[in-house]
Amino acid sequence: MATLLHLDSSFSGEQSVSRAVTSVFRENWEKQHPEGTVVYRDLAAEPLPHLDGLGASAGFADPAQHTPEQADAFARRLTLIEELEQADAVLIGAPMYNFTIPSTLKAWLDHVILVGRTGGEDPSGKGKPLTIVASRGGSTAPGTPRERYEYVQNYLQAVLGDMMGFEVDFIVPELTLAASTPAMADLVPAAEASRAKALDEAEQKAVLLAQRLAA
Repeated sequence: MATLLHLDSSFSGEQSVSRAVTSVFRENWEKQHPEGTVVYRDLAAEPLPHLDGLGASAGFADPAQHTPEQADAFARRLTLIEELEQADAVLIGAPMYNFTIPSTLKAWLDHVILVGRTGGEDPSGKGKPLTIVASRGGSTAPGTPRERYEYVQNYLQAVLGDMMGFEVDFIVPELTLAASTPAMADLVPAAEASRAKALDEAEQKAVLLAQRLAA
């Protein structure tokens, strides 16, 4: 049966829209694969250490030449890389914080990007489906005043799609701060519609993807 790697990075807990949407995706995935496997990492609850010089340098060195410190640092990277490689599909909750992704998600990316293996000309994840729930408090949709600040989808497409070869698909619930921000009160109906659309997309895309992989 298929394996889903599921990552969440929102620090908003039960109030998180990205977590609500990834939860619906995962639930519907599991309905299609009741005997399958879900590997879950909550990057907010259990953040990874940032990639340091030891872990980075170890990625460019012959393992036989690693110092004990490099070997320890690289072992963590290998665990994360192998989780990614062994998954049949990947699901990532990536809320926009200060116009970009959470630092916890960036730390995970820094560990799993290894040129010559997961990145480069023939990456190990090439063609693998990867769904990203890219929620944001306002809107950076085309035609909006903040369109130029869209650094989440553009960045993740560049890294996960162009560099690492994944087949990237986005679900984008917007205006998530409307209900709690007086200045956005007029946008509450649009926010509710965006959330409903995202939840519906999560359900449909999870089912279709699970069926595709089972075929």
